[in-house]
Amino acid sequence: MKTQIEIEYRARFNEEKYNKLKKFLKSKAKDLKEDNKDVFFFIAPDKLLKVVNNISKKNAEIVLKLNKIGKGSDFEEITIPIKQKYVDKAVRLFTEINLTDNIMHSFQKRHNYFYKGVEIALKFSNIWGHHLELEKVISDINKKNESEKLIQKIVKELNIKIMTDKELKKFTKNAEEKYKKTK
Repeated sequence: MKTQIEIEYRARFNEEKYNKLKKFLKSKAKDLKEDNKDVFFFIAPDKLLKVVNNISKKNAEIVLKLNKIGKGSDFEEITIPIKQKYVDKAVRLFTEINLTDNIMHSFQKRHNYFYKGVEIALKFSNIWGHHLELEKVISDINKKNESEKLIQKIVKELNIKIMTDKELKKFTKNAEEKYKKTK
């Protein structure tokens, strides 16, 4: 099985910055199209399991990230494609197994771009607000530094501030607590 490691960084910003980035990416990047997702997150202390209904692409998948947001930029992933009609069953299966009582559901409005070797997902969700994810997929962890340098160049060019691990931990902890209170 081929290893898939995502080198990921995130940035949050207001709607004005979102619109500026959208305009810039539309004119300068390769458009990878809309990629809206309905996602169920099963959050463990050290991993993240997701059931993802890829609305725009008309497919679905189960994804296990072997690291949690706020614990570095590299996330090895194991992905199992499933048919969209099985999303509800997959969600119920993982809910019934009771892997965690920390389950979140979020719809993400997304648009993907490819810019200078990096995939950029420009997003909006009720949990994260306006944000983007910069991602480079590698199969060899020895390419991590090279990928991070490439992403950092794009961060400077886009004039955004990526979130630190400390900021990500605090944000996700607060988001998880806030979500639990609304349920």
